[in-house]
Amino acid sequence: MLLLCFAAVLLAAVLLSALAHRTILSTAALFLAAGFVLGEGTTGVLHLHADSPIVAQLAELALFAVLFTDGMRVGWADLRSAWRLPGRALGWGLPLTLLVTAVLAHYVAGLGWAEALLIGAILAPTDPVFAAALVGNDKVPARLRHLLNVESGVNDGLALPFVVVLLAVAAGSDDLHLGELSAELAIGLAVGVLVPLAAIALERTRFFAASAAYAPLNGVAIGLLVLALGKATHGNLFLAAFAAGITVATFGPRERAAFEHFGENVAELLKLAALLVFGALISPQFLGEIHWTGWVFAVLAIVLARPVALWVSFLRSGLSLREQAAAMWFGPKGFASVVYGLLVLESGIVAADEVFHLVALTIVISILAHSSTDVVVARAFDDTRETPNWHGVLRRVRRTVPAPGQRPDRASGDAAPAGEEAEGGSADAQASTK
Repeated sequence: MLLLCFAAVLLAAVLLSALAHRTILSTAALFLAAGFVLGEGTTGVLHLHADSPIVAQLAELALFAVLFTDGMRVGWADLRSAWRLPGRALGWGLPLTLLVTAVLAHYVAGLGWAEALLIGAILAPTDPVFAAALVGNDKVPARLRHLLNVESGVNDGLALPFVVVLLAVAAGSDDLHLGELSAELAIGLAVGVLVPLAAIALERTRFFAASAAYAPLNGVAIGLLVLALGKATHGNLFLAAFAAGITVATFGPRERAAFEHFGENVAELLKLAALLVFGALISPQFLGEIHWTGWVFAVLAIVLARPVALWVSFLRSGLSLREQAAAMWFGPKGFASVVYGLLVLESGIVAADEVFHLVALTIVISILAHSSTDVVVARAFDDTRETPNWHGVLRRVRRTVPAPGQRPDRASGDAAPAGEEAEGGSADAQASTK
């Protein structure tokens, strides 16, 4: 039944994709809404619960695929030459977003400080996959697209240690497992770098070569091997995924080019399937269980926490006001927050259910808000659209009104000073042409 529903919604999304590309309609929102309608709490077509194995597995797999393809877009040379702005967003923006969100969770939603800091860590990562029209639009400044892409790829893995430590604090554990966390990050980074390097080196030997038909599968094989080894060695999967993508982009431009379109389509399918499943977990009863203060918190977590954090982070950064505003707004909550929220639900801490409800509500509002405004904000960077059409009409209408000491020009209908009809008519013609 899940496969049938996904296929039907996918067909609808394909048929509406051209309309969604140029309007506020969003395919991400379409899958989320479809999951909500088909879920057990609404129509009962899909029988899924937060503790269903497929929920956590699909969310984790989708996040891995998205981070792997995101890393493919950024090579090490790009990171090294343009790290200043992402460094600000990660070094200042991430912890400040965590702290502001925690303050809101404590004073608005009424959570204890341990749970408030935990929900701040869960909601700190961003996912610009829901702002694809902004990140993938060539008219948007390259440094802004680079900033959002790198930030989203790295902050998922950086937030995980905070989530695990704060989860242990909320559970009252004396052992924070800092050594294990450091080992997970190191193993994930090593797997993400060494596996692609070995695969690329093998293909460049005289004994091996990928055919044109199988070349796109090279990236898939690398990604699957990184995923499997990461799980087997208990490494950080998300850091491994992003590191593997960057390694392929840096040392295997041919493999990167062959994988690009195919890999993006695979990641898109997994993302949409995860959205459908996540939407099925949300129901009217689920939303009704959230107190009104939780709704206020979810809205403030989106419109206040990240904007304040990035405003401080980008002081004297050289970004224009328009670029700063776009970066401050586009901090959508996505798969990382879903996965971390499910970890909390499985942990069994006292406030697990309340934390998951607040996280899920914030993600739903974020997906609807950010995926529906990406096209609008992207168009603001299109210089050909900066001057509205009515501007020229208003200017021509204003010129038809004679000023004191002028008389209408009978040939053109514009006002011209006496004795200067020929010169005034020429100026008006030039203005009309402009």
